[in-house]
Amino acid sequence: MAPGTMVDPLNPHDKAVLAKAETLVEALPYIKRYAGRTFVIKYGGHAMGDPEAAQDFAEDVVLLGAVGINVVVVHGGGPQIGAMLKKLGVESSFVDGLRVTDKQTAEIAEMVLSGRINKELVSWIANAGGRAVGISGKDGGLVTASKVTRTRKDPESAIEQVVDLGFVGEPKKVDTRIIDTSVAAGLIPVIAPIGVGEDGHTYNINADTMAGAIAAAMGAARLFLLTDVSGVLDKQGGLLTDLTPQGIAKLREDGTISGGMIPKLETCVQAVEAGCDAAVVLDGRVPHAMLLEIFTERGAGTLIRND
Repeated sequence: MAPGTMVDPLNPHDKAVLAKAETLVEALPYIKRYAGRTFVIKYGGHAMGDPEAAQDFAEDVVLLGAVGINVVVVHGGGPQIGAMLKKLGVESSFVDGLRVTDKQTAEIAEMVLSGRINKELVSWIANAGGRAVGISGKDGGLVTASKVTRTRKDPESAIEQVVDLGFVGEPKKVDTRIIDTSVAAGLIPVIAPIGVGEDGHTYNINADTMAGAIAAAMGAARLFLLTDVSGVLDKQGGLLTDLTPQGIAKLREDGTISGGMIPKLETCVQAVEAGCDAAVVLDGRVPHAMLLEIFTERGAGTLIRND
C-alpha cells in the first residue's frame, strides 16, 4: 500500500462480521470455564407454547452441548395440563400454587408431561441438530418421590389444618445414573417431572423443584430457571443481578420478593446450598437469554450463589 493511501472504512457487512467475531472472543473464557461441566435447565412458562421461542431454546441447548457443556433439561407443563383437564371436563383446584391431584388428574398429567410435551422438546432439539432422549423421573429410578402435604388456617377457627394434595410429590432421592449414561452417550436428557414413591404410586412434581434437586445431585455448574419475568426485581422494578441466600431472606422480610417468586428462589437456595455452584432466574421469552447470561459479562438475569 502506497504511503498516504486511505483505508476504506468497514462496510456494514464487514462490521456485522467483526461484531460476531468479537462476540466469540468475549465468549471464549466462559466456554473454557464451563467445558465438561453440567447445566440443568428448567424450561417452562408461556415460552413453551411459542414455536419461535422453542426453536431458539433448542438451538441454545445444542450450542451449549457443542462447546462441551453437559446439558440436562427438565420441563414443566402446567398450562398444557390445565388445557387437557378442561378439554376432558376434569375440574382442578390449587393450594399454594400446587394443583390438587387425584388419581385421574395424575394420569392425565403424566400423559401430557411424559408424552406430548416431552417428545415435542426432543423433536425440537433434533431439528436443531442435537440428539436428545426423553425420560421421566420414573425411568431408571431417577427420582424417588415423597408425598407433599400442606397446612393452612381455617378462616373461622384459625386452626392449622392439613391439606391433602393427592398425588403431588417432591424428590426424596435422586439417582443420576440414567442421566450420566445418557450424557456419556452424547445424548441430551429431557426429563418430565414425574416420580414414583416408595409406595409405588406415581407423583406429579413441580418442575422447578425437580430441576433443583437434580442440579444439586449432579453438582451442576448452573441451574437455570426460565420464567416469564426478567429475574428478581427490586421495589423500583430494577433487575437484581446478584443475590445470596442471606440477601434473599432480607428481601422476603421487607416484601421485595413475594408471590410466585418465593418458591422459585427457595428452589435456588436449596440447590446452591446442596452442591450446585449457582442458580439463575431469567426470562425464557428473551431470545438466547441463556447464552447472554453465560457467555457475556453483562449477564441477563438474577444469579444466586452462596457467600
